[in-house]
Amino acid sequence: MSKTAIIFPGQGAQAVGMGKDVAQTFDAARDVFDQANKILGFDLTSICFEGPVDRLNATDISQPAIFVTSVAIWRALEANGITQEWAPKAMAGLSLGEYTALHLAGWLGFQECLKLVAERGRLMQAASEAVSSGMVSIMGLSELEINKFCEEAAQDEILTPANFNCPGQIVISGAKAACDRALGLADKCGARAVPLTVAGAFHSALMAPAVEGLRTALAAANITKGRIGVVSNVSADYHAEPDTVRDLLREQVAKPIRWQASMERLIADGVDLFVEVGPGRTLTGLMRKIDRSITVKNFSKADALERVSA
Repeated sequence: MSKTAIIFPGQGAQAVGMGKDVAQTFDAARDVFDQANKILGFDLTSICFEGPVDRLNATDISQPAIFVTSVAIWRALEANGITQEWAPKAMAGLSLGEYTALHLAGWLGFQECLKLVAERGRLMQAASEAVSSGMVSIMGLSELEINKFCEEAAQDEILTPANFNCPGQIVISGAKAACDRALGLADKCGARAVPLTVAGAFHSALMAPAVEGLRTALAAANITKGRIGVVSNVSADYHAEPDTVRDLLREQVAKPIRWQASMERLIADGVDLFVEVGPGRTLTGLMRKIDRSITVKNFSKADALERVSA
């Protein structure tokens, strides 16, 4: 019998139309979108389903949008009895997706988690607007090499590894000029560099104002130990207690996301089936680069849910 972990995507997975087919097909999913609209006080559903794309891509919108869409898909799976078949042993989520995991694993209620995610998105958007910054995906360098690469391109500005996604793919984050230098330096180092369309330097020291802003929100949040273990992006280990959840979620905004190490921890614990729930297929692709022997299922569209429930 497979040992299953559920994984949830982070920012960048958003696309206009996400969740629309699921909400039209499954009442349980539509209810999640309706509830989110009431909690947030604006029509998030319309932005997810119809756009405009520039509004959906804004950090303060995309983060709650991805969270709500992921939860809606999970609730549709749950309503059709599919989640019982997996009996997940653990959950994890990439960056923002860690909040989705903590909610569905029983650590945070929906309303509380959605409000935290919305505040996180607002704070990260504000921090991004305060300074010219960006992120670049680097392919072909090791962790040791990427540290030296960042030092050379930084030239006394901030430029650090931000996402250790999978073997050979590391995202760096920092000042705009430093990111531009990294793009020019990559060829000389035998690497390939792709600038990312993001608001700012997530998971770097430039997010310090957002870290401080989250301190108050997380301190007030009602976090209880959940029924399912959740792996932290920062430590690549399981969350232990509510207080450490608060600490690690706060640190996560300005520290590297260790996704590869998190997945390798779950694989070492015997997980041999990963189920990606949420918009897009990013995590499915990353897992195939981390360990091709692992089975990965993806649920982002209504037809995938219908095939399983039929």
